[in-house]
Amino acid sequence: MDASVESFLAELEIQRRASPHTLDAYRRDLARLTTLAAGIELAALKTPQLRRGLMTLHAQQLAPRSIARTLSAWRSYYAWLARRGIIALNPADGLRAPKRPRTLPKALGIDQAAALLDRPQGNSANDPLQVRDAAMFELLYSSGLRLSELVGLDWPGGLDLASGEVTVTGKRQKTRKVPVGDKARIALEAWLTLRPRFGSDAQPALFLGRNGTRLTPRQVQSRLAQWAQRQGVGVHVHPHMLRHSFASHVLQSSGDLRAVQEMLGHASIAATQIYTHLDFQHLAKIYDAAHPRAKKA
Repeated sequence: MDASVESFLAELEIQRRASPHTLDAYRRDLARLTTLAAGIELAALKTPQLRRGLMTLHAQQLAPRSIARTLSAWRSYYAWLARRGIIALNPADGLRAPKRPRTLPKALGIDQAAALLDRPQGNSANDPLQVRDAAMFELLYSSGLRLSELVGLDWPGGLDLASGEVTVTGKRQKTRKVPVGDKARIALEAWLTLRPRFGSDAQPALFLGRNGTRLTPRQVQSRLAQWAQRQGVGVHVHPHMLRHSFASHVLQSSGDLRAVQEMLGHASIAATQIYTHLDFQHLAKIYDAAHPRAKKA
């Protein structure tokens, strides 16, 4: 990897506090650029060469979303070189990635969410791991947390059950407070009575695995998929789907886009506006089912 790339990534990590996930993505996208350069120094590449590189990625059937992210990484890297006087102009400026189809995030219906989160009956309902999982999934849906925010929670940390709120650290190390609903609070209280069985006071993580260590994102994803299958929801459920469901259901009930933006921790209202499309889909389904002149002949 070019030494300038390593310096660029180091600045992202130290000064901009980029997450490990973001750094990995930048490293991967700049590695693509190094491969496409075929031995040419990256600072010497010009706009036509970068354009051919994008065409090559498209010909390799890389998804439009991935190409757009790759181009964004290239543009950021060359802007960094330009700020340091290493190059005069950013060769990635003016380049466009292939247009990507607009896809809406998948959200559960309100009845599906209720079916998912209703506690399983029988002996498994008293299983400590089931109690923990119920608390995690209730909190994801109640407060619209990102998966990284959930697994990063400490106890007592940012969780205040008395006031019914949780403080989380999101992207770019920004913190925000989000309400915790009653059902999530009850589920969390049940888990906290069992948590000491899994770890010592030296382990701060709110959600612990069998071995007393902090749960990983992958473990949460796996547990949720299994839970949804047992509950008979009928679709594959992943943690981000609960975040989408939270946003969609709150927007349907309140219509307050700005409040949803704050609770999700979006830096821009534009990122939240996608949920207005989900809300319209909900209204359109009701219209099609109810309006006497909407039914197809």
